[in-house]
Amino acid sequence: QVQLVESGGGLVQAGGSLRLSCAASGRTFSSYAMGWFRQAPGKEREFVAAISRSGGSTYYADTVKGRFTISRDNAENTVYLQMNSLKPEDTADYYCAAGPILDRLRRGLTGYWGQGTQVTVSS
Repeated sequence: QVQLVESGGGLVQAGGSLRLSCAASGRTFSSYAMGWFRQAPGKEREFVAAISRSGGSTYYADTVKGRFTISRDNAENTVYLQMNSLKPEDTADYYCAAGPILDRLRRGLTGYWGQGTQVTVSS
């Protein structure tokens, strides 16, 4: 079992940057693929990015490709989401997720979620 706590959200102007962090409990962090999802008001939750257990493979939604970077530090039990060139449409609650199978995690099929951190991008 793993518990996830996100941090790093906030208010930023369009074109700015933020780095989200997700700290995981437990000693099995490297056994989990990790991902980020987001949910804007009135919209469904959507996939943002995912990273394999070793960090060797990464996946991104087309809407963030080239602007966001996911990374992980298995020694620190932490996954990051560096967000650059932010746009107002990136405004959402961002959730960290963990799962043993990357393909299922990318589809949101996991029971391990953080509580979310809010990102607001002003125009």
